[in-house]
Amino acid sequence: MTRTDAVTQTPEAATVDLPDEVATPRSAASESAELTVDVAWLGEYLLGRWAEDRKASRALASRPEFWYQGGLTLDEHRTRVLGQLHRLVEEDAVHRAFPTRFGGRDDHGGNIAAFEELVLADPSLQIKSGVQWGLFAAAILHLGTEYHHEKFLPAAMSLEVPGAFAMTEIGHGSDVASVATTATYDPDTDEWVINTPFRAAWKDYLGNAALHGRAATVFAQLITGGVNYGVHAIYVPIRDEKGQLLPGVQSEDDGLKGGLNGIDNGRLAFDHVRVPRTNLLNRYGDVDENGVYTSPIESPGRRFFTMLGTLVQGRVSLDGASTLASKLALHIAITYGTQRRQFTGGTSDEEVLLDYGRHQRRLLPRLAQTYAMSFAHEEFLDLFDRVFSGVEDTTETREDLETIAAALKPLSTWGALDILQEAREACGGSGFMAENRLTQLRSDLDIYATFEGDNNVLLQLVAKRLLTDYAKKFKNADAGAMAQYVAGQVGEATVNRTGLRQLGQAIADFGSTARSVGFVRDEASQRQLLTDRVHTAVAELAGKLRPASKLSPVDAAALFNRYQNDLIKTARAHGELLQWEAFTRALAKVPEGDTKQVLTWLRDLFGLGLIEKDAAWYLTHGRLSGQRAAAITAYIDDRLLPRIRAHALDLVGAFGLTPELVRAPIASGVEQQRQDEARGYYAELRASGEAPVDEKTLRKQKAAKK
Repeated sequence: MTRTDAVTQTPEAATVDLPDEVATPRSAASESAELTVDVAWLGEYLLGRWAEDRKASRALASRPEFWYQGGLTLDEHRTRVLGQLHRLVEEDAVHRAFPTRFGGRDDHGGNIAAFEELVLADPSLQIKSGVQWGLFAAAILHLGTEYHHEKFLPAAMSLEVPGAFAMTEIGHGSDVASVATTATYDPDTDEWVINTPFRAAWKDYLGNAALHGRAATVFAQLITGGVNYGVHAIYVPIRDEKGQLLPGVQSEDDGLKGGLNGIDNGRLAFDHVRVPRTNLLNRYGDVDENGVYTSPIESPGRRFFTMLGTLVQGRVSLDGASTLASKLALHIAITYGTQRRQFTGGTSDEEVLLDYGRHQRRLLPRLAQTYAMSFAHEEFLDLFDRVFSGVEDTTETREDLETIAAALKPLSTWGALDILQEAREACGGSGFMAENRLTQLRSDLDIYATFEGDNNVLLQLVAKRLLTDYAKKFKNADAGAMAQYVAGQVGEATVNRTGLRQLGQAIADFGSTARSVGFVRDEASQRQLLTDRVHTAVAELAGKLRPASKLSPVDAAALFNRYQNDLIKTARAHGELLQWEAFTRALAKVPEGDTKQVLTWLRDLFGLGLIEKDAAWYLTHGRLSGQRAAAITAYIDDRLLPRIRAHALDLVGAFGLTPELVRAPIASGVEQQRQDEARGYYAELRASGEAPVDEKTLRKQKAAKK
């Protein structure tokens, strides 16, 4: 049978092995309720390799002095967050990643793990500390050499010198390679002359720039001897000890933002500001006193991406913080949904919200997504640590790290915004109350989708990497080999250690074997469908873009632009596959038993949900019949959601979020007390015989007598 045959099968052929699918949602829930999730074990498992670092950070985030405080003015919030940063220094909470000789621990993974948890206290605190130690100080550490470490790093670590990370320009945004700020070497004075040539070259959206920053790592086009050597970073003082701007430095306050108002974001410009030649952070490019440029990396392009790659921890931490915010949102919404009652279900009692099918559809697939995000992040963080610790620091692993960062950061940041919004709506008016945190978190995390790289731009980078790998695989392939790849071959899909797909793997003919949802329920078949989605899309894109090599640069760019949307869709599917694979690998390490069974259902909900979401693709490409696609939806609604509903509280309980971390009244048990009071009142009223007769009941009684 060919793949196109799959979409023309009869309904009988599509449903021959669906005997257990006739069971009702109620029976599925009853079956699942007999299982017990080991919440304590699962909670430890979710904390991952750096569990102790996370626990220590959560202990800090549980203290009121670090909490977000509503009702503050802009200035008050900024002052409060700056004070919190000083408290973090006093608690020795932010130096894990720095060298031991400066009081750090050389622990890159533990540093990110602990840093992410601060989002539970106040996202402004997390991001401002990220600006100081994850960007400003990290740029000195990773882009500078011993001289800079000794001269500038101690003051940055201690917060004696708050700093800005001056990369983004209002005129170029994510296009860092095209920034217009210049750093021109003056051999007569042995200085760099930093200049902002026009308004669009102002550095913007910089944390610490409006008020607190006393220095900045400024990214500028490095010019010496009349040659532009591309973007490099230079340490530039911007304010004196009294907070006054230094000569030639201009600053403006970005003012009130949509969120994260504890951070003093602002703009910086430089009017021929001079700094010593030695302020160039020269790990990847140096200029001597004669103005001669040298670099250990000959290729300008590779040099640029290597420099940016050293700062990838920002994307790592955003992925983790977004996952934590999603866990918090679902903890609030699911707890509330198991307590809040509304509308009767044919009895005298009102129904709990989470017992409604639509409520389950709103929250439980997002719970599965959050588990996938969590497991994917742990693998991502592990790779980051292996690269930055030097255990596995190669060109290939750095490229893999950058690609995975560009794939996962968009999915988790978009995912968090979606989950926060759905959680807010699922809690009704209570979710809109500021005290329950969902609206503030949604506002604060909004910017996550566009800083540290706009999500759409990052996904384009992923797609280009996929196409590059594809081109290498089939560099000398003839037309027959290409056609064979696109059509698919019977074989086994494999996954490498980092999760990047090995393009060119064979794909089974689903049309001949996928006779019902019973086929796609198993792990291997889900993997094949999800992998085939990515591989085929990459192959199709490669074919569409192949003419670009023979076109002029203008026409080639136009061709790329024509298929830009397809590129992003393909990259997103790749990122989702990374998450599914991470969930599956994590599941393989869970001991056999009830907990593993429930997590397997949760993984299946995530995987089948991805297939359902992309059903149009699977249908048009002949991978599923219409009947089979409908069977997947029915299986989700009738089997998976009721099964997972029975354990929803345990699954969010495993997130380990204590009341001090949650701080949302509707998730504190208050709603349960209200509902119990209401139910007790009406039960007592009915038992007393004094309850008024309902008009509808009276009408029925009268009608029966006629």
